Amino acid sequence: MAESGSGDTGGVAGGKSRFDDIYDRPDPRTYFSRLAPLEYEIPHHAQPAFRQAAAERVALDDGIPGRPMVLDVCCSYGINAALLNHELTLAELYERYTSPDCQKLSTAQLAARDQEFYADRRRPDAVPVLGLDVAGPAVRYALQVGLLDAGFTDDLEQGPPGPGLRRALAEVGLITLTGGGSYISDRTFTALLDGARRPVWVSAFVLRTVSYHPIMRTLAAHGLHTTLEASRTYPQRLFTDERERQYAIATVRALGHDPAGREENGRFHSLHYESRPGAVGDIDHRNEQSQR
Repeated sequence: MAESGSGDTGGVAGGKSRFDDIYDRPDPRTYFSRLAPLEYEIPHHAQPAFRQAAAERVALDDGIPGRPMVLDVCCSYGINAALLNHELTLAELYERYTSPDCQKLSTAQLAARDQEFYADRRRPDAVPVLGLDVAGPAVRYALQVGLLDAGFTDDLEQGPPGPGLRRALAEVGLITLTGGGSYISDRTFTALLDGARRPVWVSAFVLRTVSYHPIMRTLAAHGLHTTLEASRTYPQRLFTDERERQYAIATVRALGHDPAGREENGRFHSLHYESRPGAVGDIDHRNEQSQR
């Protein structure tokens, strides 16, 4: 999910624009058409990180039969699953879904073509992916075209997982997140990790306008050690307007980051956090200083 959550469609929450309406469509064409001018790019940056984390997690013998699954939180139309398991780039997806030929198709026609499109590009090392998002139409489309092995719309900010998600959580070995960090909290991660049977890793790209510390504390309480990639930040998208730019600059400063060369230049930026089982489930804050 790129930019969603509860609230007025197309409105602004705390100065940050919302795009709730693009997840209520029956297929992803509006998603890509709306986000293309804003150069939304975080799934592109996450692609190699998620592939590496998934490969390493699958290779880990955790003593439980079967392959561990990936759970993509705030999965929307299955974009991260598409990039994880198929020989594709985000640029190719933008080109596909914004093309004039694609606009002429009905949703049923597009879904039929997408089933073939993704099947033809499936990687031999593809891993099973589950999707979680409150946007039902987006999850249904990702399931229909074969991007997700199972999809769920449970709102874990409001209540516990239902029976289907509870069963699925027992097989999850890696949780991925891009873009949803603004709209979910430690409540969601508590519910996910409480239902885990396997050792769970987390790979998350989180906007610098959001404090990840409450979630890191929850991960630590479940035995996970979190590290921040210190070498860089990752551009997410252009700001929609000057109001959003000023909001981002003020917020990252309040969180102790320096917006110079990043938010001041007109884009949201994200940080990459990796969480894996640690000896005492501690939190590594040291690397964060390099982003301030």
